[in-house]
Amino acid sequence: MPLADRLRLPPGDLWRDPSYLRLWSSILTSSFGNQIMMLALPLTAAVLLKATPTQMGLLTAVELLPFLLFSLPAGVWLDRVRKLPVYVGGELLVAIAAVSVPIAGWLGWLAMPWLYFVGFLLGTVHTVAGSAAQIVLTQVVARERLVEAHAKNALAGSGAEVVGPGLAGLLVKLLGAPVTLLVDALLLVASAAILKGVRVHERRDDAAASSSPTHFWRDLVAGLRFVTRQPLLVTLAVLMGVWQMAHYTALTVQILFATRTLGLAEQEVGLAYMGVGAGTIAASVMGRRISQQVGPGPCLVLGYAVCGGGWLLAAIVPAGPFGIAAFALMMTLFAAGAVLIFINFLALRQAVTPEPLLGRMTSTMRWLTLLAAGPGALLGGWLGEHHGLRSSLLFAALATLTLAAIAWRLPRIRQLRQLPRPDDTAAGTPAETPAAWLGAEADVRPLPQQAPLTDPSEPTR
Repeated sequence: MPLADRLRLPPGDLWRDPSYLRLWSSILTSSFGNQIMMLALPLTAAVLLKATPTQMGLLTAVELLPFLLFSLPAGVWLDRVRKLPVYVGGELLVAIAAVSVPIAGWLGWLAMPWLYFVGFLLGTVHTVAGSAAQIVLTQVVARERLVEAHAKNALAGSGAEVVGPGLAGLLVKLLGAPVTLLVDALLLVASAAILKGVRVHERRDDAAASSSPTHFWRDLVAGLRFVTRQPLLVTLAVLMGVWQMAHYTALTVQILFATRTLGLAEQEVGLAYMGVGAGTIAASVMGRRISQQVGPGPCLVLGYAVCGGGWLLAAIVPAGPFGIAAFALMMTLFAAGAVLIFINFLALRQAVTPEPLLGRMTSTMRWLTLLAAGPGALLGGWLGEHHGLRSSLLFAALATLTLAAIAWRLPRIRQLRQLPRPDDTAAGTPAETPAAWLGAEADVRPLPQQAPLTDPSEPTR
């Protein structure tokens, strides 16, 4: 078969949709910036400012604090406003936060309190604009194509994850971590410019947008009630909350483990982080197929197991060449597992939610799943400082592998073979008991006339 025919997109592929292609291009651009931020900010703390494990844990926890403070009211607000401008504004605010670090360095103000401020600002933007970004996707892509869209979005990030860490490590070596963040800012501004041309299909309740503060709190409670009365959403929130705790326990010490236990220089850390790209590409390419063959529930469990295996490998392999290889492989396995987790988790929670509740559902779920992330970050720092950096990775591994075993025993997850559909009456149904949330059979009703999840002929919006 000629190469041109092999590269030709099949009919109905999402990349043929101009709006989705523009959204995907913005994600690709910002992903390169995110790779720089992911490496340069913690390296500024760990190498330039000589942060302790406890300080690294506090930096991570401060970035998570806005999720706990602002997620619920942000969800109500997002259901009343246009989401795309919020998404664009978020990209620009993160660019400003990135620029502030080298400016603070030039003025002699750069210290851990400044990074705490930047982390809090980043967390605030991710709380509000991050939720808006997830909703924008549902305004561009038909619901039955969400697994495909999330898989392609993950693939957009994978190219940046292959090249980005090595490039970021080189820039940090040449320019220093703070100055490298200027490149991040330029990429985020470009991403915002691309986003402004995305065409969305949005239905918004104008009456709700102009309602009183009393209605605001009524709507907030309605969002909470919807989530807590959807057994599938509650089950997903509990599982993802435990995974996030383990994730942030490991994340807190990763840079310290690489630079202090393994003795890697900044550029070598960047090269090791390229394993994230390899894992993301593999899972992005195979994720849709796996989800179609085994179902989104089992695919979610597989993602937990892969992440846990990666953390366990790094925790037990001794330092030296094998330790460095294990660290790079850990990053690969984490990325692959995270993609398998999120393409199914995000698609499931969006598929089950009526459009007028998407903002409140998204923010409520993010709030619930990140409740344990801050304590996880602090625990990772405490374990790393008092019992060694490997202990944090070992805790993350054992907690996640146990989570995978428990999730597999839940019929609601194990028997979840296709996406559910929105139930507009769900908010009025009686609350169920916690035992029913976690153990009952899944009430999964397929979309009417729904094609398989990966059917490329299904029309887009």
